[in-house]
Amino acid sequence: MRAIIINEFGGRDKLQLADVPLPEIKEDEILVAVKAAGVNPVDYKAREGYLRERLPHQFPVILGWDAAGIVERTGTRVTTFKAGDEVYAYCRKPVVQYGAYAEYIALPAVNVALKPKNMTMEEAATVPLTALTAYQALFDKVKLQKNEIVLIHAAAGGVGTFAVQMAKKHGARVLGTASGKNHDYLRAMGVDEPIDYTAGDFLAAVHKIYQNGVDAVLDSIGGETLSRSAKILKKGGRIVSLLDEAAVKKLKMQGIKASYLFVSPNAEQLSKIAKMIENGSLRTSIFASFPLAEAARAHELMEQGHVVGKIVLKI
Repeated sequence: MRAIIINEFGGRDKLQLADVPLPEIKEDEILVAVKAAGVNPVDYKAREGYLRERLPHQFPVILGWDAAGIVERTGTRVTTFKAGDEVYAYCRKPVVQYGAYAEYIALPAVNVALKPKNMTMEEAATVPLTALTAYQALFDKVKLQKNEIVLIHAAAGGVGTFAVQMAKKHGARVLGTASGKNHDYLRAMGVDEPIDYTAGDFLAAVHKIYQNGVDAVLDSIGGETLSRSAKILKKGGRIVSLLDEAAVKKLKMQGIKASYLFVSPNAEQLSKIAKMIENGSLRTSIFASFPLAEAARAHELMEQGHVVGKIVLKI
């Protein structure tokens, strides 16, 4: 099968289109013919080696943690899927080696869900990692409640797009940071109060709207943005970061209810998300799509930042 591989960490020039063996499936796995793969910032960070301390890897590495496709065959113990089922999945495994930038992928059946019926394969491939991240951040970590006020940083990005919609559907009041050019997009997704982080201090902007601060913050930037965001929490407010685990530990030492999230595969939550999409509560936005062979172009675009929505590889 064809796949995009790397044989060492480094820049986009390390991405190679290669012929590799078809994956073998274990008795509790399914083989999926991948039709589309989502491209996420974590992909180029994995390519550059930033995750080498967190997750073991084995070269050659096939990148990609988002996939939508069709079940080709199932392991002997799998009863939940059959050949021909259209599925989607967050494809992270304990060892980074066999990812979604490939014509086929073997996945544990317990991590896979039926894809939303009203989505194309490309649309479905934009969902798993980012939507699961948003879901777990809002509901598992900060435990967002109806009528609470939540600030979502990078609200026009992949995670932000889903987090905004989930929070709004849940009955929360939503603030979102993005450059001014993306504010119409934020409003269309459900943001009540867009904040232009390029136009001044976002802390002052939040306090101007809500003098007493906010109940929760979803941080996907880290660093100073995370530490400053803690200053706008109400008493008992909660903050979750997707990037800065060390800073979260410092905030906890200061008595702040802070948590760190590294998203986990969860088929039950993916099924819930699929139902939300099918009933019109969630929608996605494709920023750009590329053929598998042009993965380097997709990475280049992702590395430039300011992606509104998601990038997809067509396979």
